[in-house]
Order: sequence, then structure tokens, then C-alpha cells
Amino acid sequence: MSIYSRLAALSGAGALLLAVGTTPVRAQESHIGTMTGHAAAGQKLYRRYCVGCHGPDGDGNGENAQWIDPKPRDFTAGLFKCRSTPTGSLPTDEDLFNAISRGFVTTNMPPWLPLPPQDRANLVAYVKTFSPRFATEKPGASITIPPEPAVTIDGILRGRATFQKLECWKCHGPTGKADGPSASTLTDSKDNPIRPYNFAAGLPRFMCGSTNADIYRDFMTGLDGSPMPSFADQLQPAEAWDLVHFLRTLQPLDTPEALIWKQWVATHGSELKPIGPDNGGM
Repeated sequence: MSIYSRLAALSGAGALLLAVGTTPVRAQESHIGTMTGHAAAGQKLYRRYCVGCHGPDGDGNGENAQWIDPKPRDFTAGLFKCRSTPTGSLPTDEDLFNAISRGFVTTNMPPWLPLPPQDRANLVAYVKTFSPRFATEKPGASITIPPEPAVTIDGILRGRATFQKLECWKCHGPTGKADGPSASTLTDSKDNPIRPYNFAAGLPRFMCGSTNADIYRDFMTGLDGSPMPSFADQLQPAEAWDLVHFLRTLQPLDTPEALIWKQWVATHGSELKPIGPDNGGM
């Protein structure tokens, strides 16, 4: 069946589904600030901008998917990497809106900021109709991100020790180059190969944002559907912030953390043990 035939079928079936009201009302709307998104309007936008990758059924099997790596998101599972909510829970409407707006670095998903905010809100409403979870579950409560402490060399060194203790290097590599011993074995929740984030690539953005608070959030929520777990039960807030500050030193960027780190290493570098299986992280 051609993509045009599939679109026609989607149009008819989707229109009937929305018209007869068999999809719960909550799954047909989104609420972002003062905006209300509507699935009926989002359906048209989805067919125009999204169906080629995510597919007419929202399962990530669009006609372009065979050429895309990593694979497009399967909306039917209700699993989303970038959320403000605890691991395993549904994202908020704002989370989905932000994901559509921001796009995903190192993937084929672009930022959709050129679309008016109302259009993006409508897309959120329609995306929610693909998973039955949105009909029966509510999103989790967004986690609280405490104020970020000042960057210090002591904090960076503690973060380095945490990177060692939690064995982050097994995936991300001892120097953040995504070349750890487990990196080549990683798969997502659909058994597709997936690569860990390469901090050394010099990208100014991460999967779920660009700020230190975004990195902190990733630690505490995990990236559902990927091998990146939540560390909410293993990290205290201060430890998480220290880890954030250390990760910034792995980027070849002019960050405050990198400046402090370079100055310290210039005079104390000989005191460091290499990160890996046979050291204590310092």
C-alpha cells in the first residue's frame, strides 16, 4: 500500500474514531499553559509532518523509518525518554510539547519551533491518542530540581568519583567518548541498537536539553525506553549536581566547569588515577 493510500485510510479511520468519541476525552486534548490542544486538529498536522517517520499508527514504522538510525519513537508504548516525571510514568503535556519544540540532537527528529505553539499543542493531543496508557493513567508529578550549587574543584572531583562508582564509564567511556566496554552492546526497549551520549563530541546540547538542570533531570528520571536508568534512589541532590559538573569537564567547550578543571589539572593532574575498572575514581 502506498503512503497516499495509508494516509487516506488513516484519515477515514482516525476521523471516525474522533467523531464517535471512542477515544477518551483526556487523550484527545493537551493542556500547555493557557493553550488547549485538540487531537482532531493535530491529526492533520501529524499526517503532514510526522507520518513518514512515526507511521500512520504511531508505532515508529513510517515509510522512512528503514533508513533512520536511531529509529523513530514508537508512541504506542507510551515510553518517552525526555520527561520531568519519575521513571516508568507518563510525561506531562508540557514534556511532550517541549520535546516537539526542541527536537532530539543526534537523531533525525528536528526542532519544530517554526510551527506555531497552538499547532504543537494540537500535535501533543494527537500523539497521546496512540497509546492506551493516556486513557487510563495520569502523568507523574514533575520532579523537583533543587538550586544548583556553585561550581568548585572539590565538587568536580566528587562527581568524577561518582562517575567511577556508578560505572558510567562502562557505556560513556572513561573520557566520555561513548566508547566504554558496554557501548557496542546497548539496545533500546525494542532491541534496536542504541549509542550512549558522546560528551567529547563537543555538542552544546544533550538529548533532553542544554542546561545543567536538564542533565540533572536526566539522572533523576532516567531515559525510559533506553538503557539509561534513573539514579533517583542512588544519588542525593548534591551528588547529582557534582556529577553534572564533572560531565561538563568532558566536553571540549568553554564552560565554567572546564575552566576550573583545566586550571587544577595543570598543577595536580599527576594525582589522578585513570577512570576504569581498576581504580578508585580519583
